[in-house]
Amino acid sequence: MDREIEEKGRNKEAGGSREQAEIKAQAGGEMVVILQNWKARVRRLKIYRAMLVALLVISCAFLTGMVCYYIDSSIPSVINVRAGEEESFRLGIPAKADIVSVSEGGKSNIPEGAVDIDLSKTVTMKMDAQSSYQMQVKLFGFLPVKQVGIRVIEDQELIPVGTPIGIYIETDGVLVVGTGEFQGEGGVNCSPGKNIVKSGDYIRKVNGTDVEKKDEVIKMVEESGGNPVILTVERNGETMEVAIQPEKDESGSYKIGVWIRDNAQGVGTMTYIDSHGNFGALGHGINDVDTSTLMHVDGGTLYETSIIDIKKGTVGNPGEMTGLIVYSDSHILGTITKNSTQGIFGTCNSKALALGTRDALPIGLKQEIQRGAAQILCTVDGTTKFYDIEVTDIHLDHDNVNRGIELKVTDADLLELTGGIVQGMSGSPIIQNGKIIGAVTHVLVQDSTRGYGIFIENMLEH
Repeated sequence: MDREIEEKGRNKEAGGSREQAEIKAQAGGEMVVILQNWKARVRRLKIYRAMLVALLVISCAFLTGMVCYYIDSSIPSVINVRAGEEESFRLGIPAKADIVSVSEGGKSNIPEGAVDIDLSKTVTMKMDAQSSYQMQVKLFGFLPVKQVGIRVIEDQELIPVGTPIGIYIETDGVLVVGTGEFQGEGGVNCSPGKNIVKSGDYIRKVNGTDVEKKDEVIKMVEESGGNPVILTVERNGETMEVAIQPEKDESGSYKIGVWIRDNAQGVGTMTYIDSHGNFGALGHGINDVDTSTLMHVDGGTLYETSIIDIKKGTVGNPGEMTGLIVYSDSHILGTITKNSTQGIFGTCNSKALALGTRDALPIGLKQEIQRGAAQILCTVDGTTKFYDIEVTDIHLDHDNVNRGIELKVTDADLLELTGGIVQGMSGSPIIQNGKIIGAVTHVLVQDSTRGYGIFIENMLEH
């Protein structure tokens, strides 16, 4: 009996030990699981933290980039100021800038950091005529964003004109409009010039002989006898020689299948006449209608013109003024010397000078332009008049130099006559606060009441 009791006690103890061992094992297993879960959670937290940090860094970089882009697009690359006069402007940009002078030796006579300005506030400066400066714009006071040139200019007055003009220009060389096919002998389609010359090329020579007129090119091809003709062409500023084998058409004449042009005509508006008798017009360059490239001009002539018809603009279809141009010496107004992205420019004769009957006005610099009421000067009903517009936006550093000013026609009379801005009004001077601030350049196709203009200072930089 005692032995049974003893064995039962031992069995009980052994069972208790096994239970304790099982409990310990279970507890240990649960602890392992807890530790594993904790480690996994820690890893996830680390990953989340890293993702949050990365997201924060990306967000900060994105916001910084957006701010830098906003500042870059809101500040002009060049700011013009009048010599010897105090110029005040407010860009409203959350940035600071250092100003240094630019000397021939490359060293500034202004110590770095000596002139520190806050671009969020009104800035007033007065500079000498012989000086030029650079302004380093910095975000947060240390992150360089943009280098701005400060150019000192002499004050200038211009006579606003707003009169329609007939334009005739001759190309500098013979312009290649494109290539095409023609029917050769036996009815075979021929295109000898295809893939050899390109739209926008200028033909300077044929077989080493200078050419200026398309008739000269046509004649030399016809007289080639079927032998290859060597064209010296200018393409994107580079000169090269190409060879084309002429072929006979159905009539037996030799051709190379190249469409060419040596002149262009049109109607626009004269913007201003300066004190030296020079004019500026259009506010944009004359582009070839087929190639859309700026035409190289070897000279041209301005003619008197009268508006004989106006086609009002509609949604999707810009309106147009049709002018009658008489190409005779008695109707010449002046000579065109330059065709640039900012407009056409040249000299006036006495007949053109008589168009400038209004008083000369000072120019308005881009930083002086304000949103709000303004006027344009143009001729649509036979009389040159001022019409009311509104400046709706100002792009101080627009990628497109011809679209610095956004405007909307508000004048009831002009809206009745034209529907807003129409083709032929390009060059109409824009007046605000008694200053010439720019010229009309474009109309919005979907809304003829709205359009764009170029800053007058950009026109004067041609």
